[in-house]
Amino acid sequence: MEKLDGKSLDLVQTNIEALKKLFPEVVTEGKIDFEKLKLILGEEIEKRNERYEFTWHGKTQAMKLAQTPSTGTLRPDKQSSKNWDTTENLYIEGDNLEVLKLLQKSYFGKIKMIYIDPPYNTGKDFVYKDDFRDNIKNYKEMTQQTTKANTETNGRYHTDWLNMMYPRLKLARNLLREDGVIFISIDDHEMANLKKICDEIFGEDNFIAQFVWKSKLGKVGTTSTISTTHEYILCYAQNIQMVTFKMIEKEVEGRKENLRQWGQADRREDRPSMYYPITIDGVTVYPIKDDGSDGRWRVGQETAKQLLSQGFLELTNKGGKYEIYRKFPPGFSITPHDTLLLDDIGTTAKGSIALKKINMHNYFDYPKSVELIRFFCNLCTSDPSIVLDFFSGSATTAHAVMQLNAEDGGNRKFIMVQLPEPTAENSEAYKAGYKNICEIGKERIRRAGEKIVQETGKTDLDIGFKVFTLDSSNVKTWDPDFENLEQTLLDLQNNMKEDRTKEDLLYEILLKIGLPLTTAIEEIDYNGKTIYNVGFGAVLLCLEDDIDLDIVHEMMKHKSEHLSPKVIFKESGFINDSVKINAIQTLKKNGINDVRSV
Repeated sequence: MEKLDGKSLDLVQTNIEALKKLFPEVVTEGKIDFEKLKLILGEEIEKRNERYEFTWHGKTQAMKLAQTPSTGTLRPDKQSSKNWDTTENLYIEGDNLEVLKLLQKSYFGKIKMIYIDPPYNTGKDFVYKDDFRDNIKNYKEMTQQTTKANTETNGRYHTDWLNMMYPRLKLARNLLREDGVIFISIDDHEMANLKKICDEIFGEDNFIAQFVWKSKLGKVGTTSTISTTHEYILCYAQNIQMVTFKMIEKEVEGRKENLRQWGQADRREDRPSMYYPITIDGVTVYPIKDDGSDGRWRVGQETAKQLLSQGFLELTNKGGKYEIYRKFPPGFSITPHDTLLLDDIGTTAKGSIALKKINMHNYFDYPKSVELIRFFCNLCTSDPSIVLDFFSGSATTAHAVMQLNAEDGGNRKFIMVQLPEPTAENSEAYKAGYKNICEIGKERIRRAGEKIVQETGKTDLDIGFKVFTLDSSNVKTWDPDFENLEQTLLDLQNNMKEDRTKEDLLYEILLKIGLPLTTAIEEIDYNGKTIYNVGFGAVLLCLEDDIDLDIVHEMMKHKSEHLSPKVIFKESGFINDSVKINAIQTLKKNGINDVRSV
């Protein structure tokens, strides 16, 4: 029986396996021979010491941090959730670095769009330091204390911000689909630095655009400095060759255009092939300019013949002067969106108006507008798509996804991730009973969803969300002691923590084997014990004590008809070793070879 690995996706090993697949000849005794790799890459190797690069103190550690697996878990919180049994949306409370690591197996290459509004590093917002050795412990300490701003007097002002952003963007890229895109809001404080690290992480060739958004209204009265009214949104692709955006479609009325080119420089000698006769209604016309000199037509002779045969050319006679017009029928024009996002997209003031409609406008100073994020969702997502925001804040992204689904009948799903930053005791949010940002965000989604249903009358919208909270592993040997990660999961007979439930362990297993947190789960009651049927028989679990062969036979009744399932037990749950051995043999005889334990 294979023991289930308690770690999130090992990105280093994943990269090594990809390298082996691309260049099998560079593998010697299971290791990468870098000398052979250099030979294969030939002239693409940069040998000079002096070359263009962007670096800062701590960059190497930031890169390692992105590659270090997490041994934490996400625990279900049904009480804070809405429509738990039916929703496919997620709200995750926790440090987004660890959450992104935990999502790697289950959501690798599955996210269509990421939008984030990270700290702008203005000197007032919260930029915290990660702990390379134990980030779960670090996260718990952060949520117990008042958050601190990264002031401009800090000697590592830009460095701390870069060290926070780099590993998170590195992990985010893995989650994007091949046709996926990321949008990142930022202002002048870190715009230049963000562009450089995104060029490195996503590749300069995958840069799509730098949007300029009119985020604020201009200052009233006189000022000695310039009034800054805009922010930026950087957009990168996972693979720019695979990305398509929706275009602007406009209905165009029918019109006519003189086929004769009018300009002063439009001479016959400049484009001789465009000078030819056209005969229509028995009249032959040449492109003669107003001064009597030879001019030219707007189209070539073959095109003119085709237009004539299709009835798109019309002869006119004004005072004995003949002209030929090309007729354009009514239709649609298609043009791309541009990078200037002005008043029609909505300022932060409109973001406050959206919150005012649900009576939550006093809790955030500069909320993003629903129109802005809805614009990006509409630009690049279709049905079905998953939209991720791992700096969720006021949960505007969730609001925008629900709003767009109501408008176009889509079925987009959202994943919100937010650190439960404490609210200030003198704030309106704290006075209203919201002790951290996550409490505000969840309530905003609840109210916004109900408001959308009320305004549209569409009762089939998914306005629910499953809440999960970041925590240490449910299994004692999975605690993040990095010096002991090699210990097996089953060193202890009772290896589950006393304050954890079977359902806690169930969702940890889903993460560790790579199944989405919204996978369908059926609970089967058999003689007072619970069997979990996950993904319509794809995974069968029993995490009970006193497991006997009757339970094993019952589990086999629910296996998938199309594929051999994974079967997972609690190692210490069998009545005795004899039953465990017989269970494994029984499963193998029935074609089930993937049997694991926790």
